[in-house]
Amino acid sequence: MPAELIDGVAVARSIRADVARETAILVERGVHPGLAVILVGENPASAVYVRSKRKACDEAGIHSVTVHLPVTTTGAELVGAVAELNADPKVHGILVQMPLPDQIDADAVIRSIDPAKDVDGFHPVNVGKLLIGERDGFVPCTPAGIQEMLQRSGVVTTGRECVIVGRSNIVGKPMAALMIQDTPAGNCTVTVCNSRTRNLGAHTRRADILIVAAGRARLVTGDMIKPGAVVIDVGMNSIPDATASRGVRLVGDVDFDSAREVASLITPVPGGVGPMTIAMLLMNTVRSAARTLSASGASPEALIGA
Repeated sequence: MPAELIDGVAVARSIRADVARETAILVERGVHPGLAVILVGENPASAVYVRSKRKACDEAGIHSVTVHLPVTTTGAELVGAVAELNADPKVHGILVQMPLPDQIDADAVIRSIDPAKDVDGFHPVNVGKLLIGERDGFVPCTPAGIQEMLQRSGVVTTGRECVIVGRSNIVGKPMAALMIQDTPAGNCTVTVCNSRTRNLGAHTRRADILIVAAGRARLVTGDMIKPGAVVIDVGMNSIPDATASRGVRLVGDVDFDSAREVASLITPVPGGVGPMTIAMLLMNTVRSAARTLSASGASPEALIGA
């Protein structure tokens, strides 16, 4: 029997509805959640992504600010723009859209963001909090979205074998840190595979929960999956397809057709993990705004997940 699909669009829609309700509560209490996105240059894909974030903010009632800087911007100028947003009480979340031009040190820019406004979850302070299990930091949006998706799909994680293919700072490493934590959505035995892993299939076939974020189209095939496993495909790869209107189509890091015949649950590409990232970005922004309300001595009922 083919695996059941995990509908990331529907899960993300539910989260965004929760965010909109919490935003309305905060606005009534005098705090209007605000997200600032900095875009440097004219990268078309980045521009589309920034517009989608702005639209999502508008739909949730979140105040959004876009700071668009020229491609010639220096690292010092970008850090200066971040500093202005750090000091702005109307901004509760700051995101610097990647990639940045070559002349800018991305790590230095990330470190310049106030950790309390780092809703992308990449500042070393937030990374450290995640690793030691503190709950008051921000978790990178894609791993947080995957964990939320597993929870809302009724997947039991405690005691399960979780295998993650990919060790990036954006997905693989924080995903491993989340799934190993002593929480109801964690408590897994975690294996992280990478490009140097020998006999990848021997590891993936042990997984009760398999999360693939390797950046290689159809790397994992059905014969590499344990029968009944939950498969989360983070990949987003363009491959040639003469039948598609643009001559290409999107596929994941998992060979969907063969994997679906073996797994019990699986995310499609597109429509799986992708929609969760922006939903979790909005959730982190509202959490940040709610914390300022709580710090002022007001009731913190509006906190989301904190």
